[in-house]
Amino acid sequence: MMNIIIVDDEPMIRAGFEKMISRLDMNITVIGSYSNGFEALTHIDKIADYELDLLITDIKMPKMDGLKLIEATSGRRFAKMVFSGFNEFEYARKALRYGACDYLLKPIDKQQLVDVLLRIKQQKQVQLNGALATGDEELFSDQVDFGKVHHAIEKLKTILLEQYDRNFDLELISETIGMSPHYLSRLFKQKTGITITDYLIDIRIDKAKQYLINYPHMKNYEISQSVGYGDPVYFQKLFKKVTGNTPREYKEIYQ
Repeated sequence: MMNIIIVDDEPMIRAGFEKMISRLDMNITVIGSYSNGFEALTHIDKIADYELDLLITDIKMPKMDGLKLIEATSGRRFAKMVFSGFNEFEYARKALRYGACDYLLKPIDKQQLVDVLLRIKQQKQVQLNGALATGDEELFSDQVDFGKVHHAIEKLKTILLEQYDRNFDLELISETIGMSPHYLSRLFKQKTGITITDYLIDIRIDKAKQYLINYPHMKNYEISQSVGYGDPVYFQKLFKKVTGNTPREYKEIYQ
C-alpha cells in the first residue's frame, strides 16, 4: 500500500492526477489534495512519517511554492517528487538538491509516473528489509506495522489509567510496550496531540475530582497520595492550575 499527497494550484490537474493514479491498480491511496504548499504542510505536520509514502508537488503555487514545501519537509522520511513545465527545469533541479527523488514534466506521462512509483515502492521494500535485518524496530514500525502503533498507544493509555496512583516510570512502561521511551513519546504526541505527562495529569486530576465529590471527608494529603502525588502542596498547585480552583474551592462549588 502507498499513501500519496498531491499539491497543485490547478484543480483540473489534481483531479486528472488522482484519476490516473486510481487506474494504475497499484494499491495507492491519495490521502490529501491541496492547492498550495501551506495547506499541504498543515496536513503533513499532523501525521507521522509512516502515514505518508510520497509527496507530489507542483513548483509554482501561491502562499507556499513547491520548493519551499520540499525544503520544509526535508527532514521527513517519505519521498518527495515535483512536476513542472519544461521552462521550469532549473526549479526542478533545485528541488532535487532539496531532497526530491525525481521530477516529471507536464503533461504527465503515465509510463513515467508508473516507473517512479515502482521505484519508490522498491526503495521502501529495501528500507523495510534493512530494518528487519538490523533490528531497527522504529523504522520497521514506521514503514509497515501501523496496527502495532495503534496498539501501543492504546496499551499505554490503559497502563496510565490503571497505574495513575503509582510513580510514573516511562523507561519501565516503554520496556513493557516494546518501544524506546523517546519513540513512544513521539508517537503518543503525534496521535493524541498532547504529551504523555499531560495525559497522565488529566487522569490524575479527574480522579482527584471524583475523590473530592464522592469522599468529602478525605484530607487533601490523602487525595494527593491516592492520585500519585507524594507532595500535597505540589498537588494543590497543580490542581488549581488545571481547574482554576483549589481542591477545597472545587469541593465547595460542586458538592
